[in-house]
Amino acid sequence: MTVENLSTLLTFVAVGLIGASVCGGGWIMLRGAAGTARRRARLAGVQDLGVGGGPNLVDLSGVVSRVGRLGHRMAITDPSKLTALRAKLVQAGYFNREAVAIYLGAKAVAMVAAIAATLAILPWLMHGKSGMLPVLAAAFFAVAALLGPDQVIKTRRTAREREYREGFPDLLDLLVASVEAGLSLDAAVGRVTDELVRRYPHLAEHLKFLTLELRAGRSRKDAWAALAERLGIDEAGSLATMLRQAEEMGTSLGETLAIFADDMRSKRMLRAEEKAMALPAKLMIPLILFIFPCLLGVLIMPAAYRISKTLIGHH
Repeated sequence: MTVENLSTLLTFVAVGLIGASVCGGGWIMLRGAAGTARRRARLAGVQDLGVGGGPNLVDLSGVVSRVGRLGHRMAITDPSKLTALRAKLVQAGYFNREAVAIYLGAKAVAMVAAIAATLAILPWLMHGKSGMLPVLAAAFFAVAALLGPDQVIKTRRTAREREYREGFPDLLDLLVASVEAGLSLDAAVGRVTDELVRRYPHLAEHLKFLTLELRAGRSRKDAWAALAERLGIDEAGSLATMLRQAEEMGTSLGETLAIFADDMRSKRMLRAEEKAMALPAKLMIPLILFIFPCLLGVLIMPAAYRISKTLIGHH
């Protein structure tokens, strides 16, 4: 590698680090502002029903509205694709009606930014002495623009699904306790929501939606089926099916919920045991890459130093 290629590589690395630090600082400031706004709204008695629906979009309404208008021009015409995309965004926590348009607009903005970044590095590419670095940079920008928004949604969905699976056994235990204490299922859901809001806030958001749907007159089986669709986990679908069958067959709701809660606790214990069994295999990579070379160096370096001194002394 020539000196010019090395300097170009260091320039790209420096620009990338500066961009990452700026984006990270902006993200931290935005999260702090959003958290402050949510706390103020909670103290004021305002319901926080998710990103795009209230105080989460702090001081970004103008930017979001512009991105949404851009997304409206790229609206999906296929109803099935539009429904699937809206369901995916709801599972990621974006409940706003304009979430699809904002998502499409964000993808368009990412593509425009990637094109602008590619045009910015064209002089290095036309120079002919930078090698493959500009081509790799352009490919990186293109891949980031194509997969970046989808990866953000996927990461957010994965994090929320993990919270839902962890909180579902606690939800069922509290439902069993409330139903056995004499509350109806609808009243028990409202009582459980108040208990889960601190430990599992995102799961509590969906339970609030469930409570509002039940109060609005939606049937119980449809409301629980909608909850399972919003959560996107198998446990919620099984619970909705179980409640529908219990309502149709007239079985005891408390006993049914107790059996289902025991099953959920067993599944959570099995997941914990699975993670514990997989831990040694996961530790092998950092042990081999980081700890073992250091240990090997500590053990071998004194002997190598003595051998080298002995050989030099003989010469």
